[in-house]
Amino acid sequence: MLAELCRRELVPAVWVASLEDRAIRERLRRRAHLVKLRTSARNRIFGLLTQFGLRISFTRLRQPDVMELLERRGVPKTWRDSIEEHLSQIDELQRRIRPIDSELAPTARSDPSAQLLQTIPGVGPLISLTFASEIGDVSRFSSASKLVGYAGLAPRIIQSGERSATGRLSKAGSRTLRWAAVEAANQAWRPTNPFHEHYRRIAARHGTNPAKSAVARKLLICSWHMLSRDQVFQPTDQRLPRQAPSAF
Repeated sequence: MLAELCRRELVPAVWVASLEDRAIRERLRRRAHLVKLRTSARNRIFGLLTQFGLRISFTRLRQPDVMELLERRGVPKTWRDSIEEHLSQIDELQRRIRPIDSELAPTARSDPSAQLLQTIPGVGPLISLTFASEIGDVSRFSSASKLVGYAGLAPRIIQSGERSATGRLSKAGSRTLRWAAVEAANQAWRPTNPFHEHYRRIAARHGTNPAKSAVARKLLICSWHMLSRDQVFQPTDQRLPRQAPSAF
């Protein structure tokens, strides 16, 4: 039966990235995992400070006398110990992330697709490399909407009888590509970003998180067109200045 289906070309082919490309993906995913752990530790610190009504910048928390500062602000020793532990975790995670960045930087500079995607405002070398490695051969996506669906950024369609509505994101497909698109979308609030007006309009109606998701979809749509046509990013509104790529 399988042989007959293959003879009639009724079995779709599965695209598999090369071993070299999969190795780049694994390094990027390992880095993304470590970055998420670092962000989680940082958010945990801010949560502990909130219990005592404190808002202290992360830069100030990195100063040597931060424990004395917290003691003066009335933070008990148990909470200070927790904050110190999380700061140590962040230092250790940063130590592990640094060599991965050094390994991936030359690849980001030499990859043509990554170089092309870096022309998108807010997309830095490692984010562009993540886009390029997760997308792979862009011709396997027949349309930009297929790429958006692959990243799990397409909203679910809820239908009942003749009624139809959009729900939450499907979150099916590449988690790494979805994470990278949302990370890049975090730059959308900048007035110099061509997606700023789109972000502001949706944020006013639905909130910041749906607005970030909408900008993330726009970024993937742009990426599909750029890779398909081998063209650099061209903002729709030419009056907006081109923003320098993010350092990430």
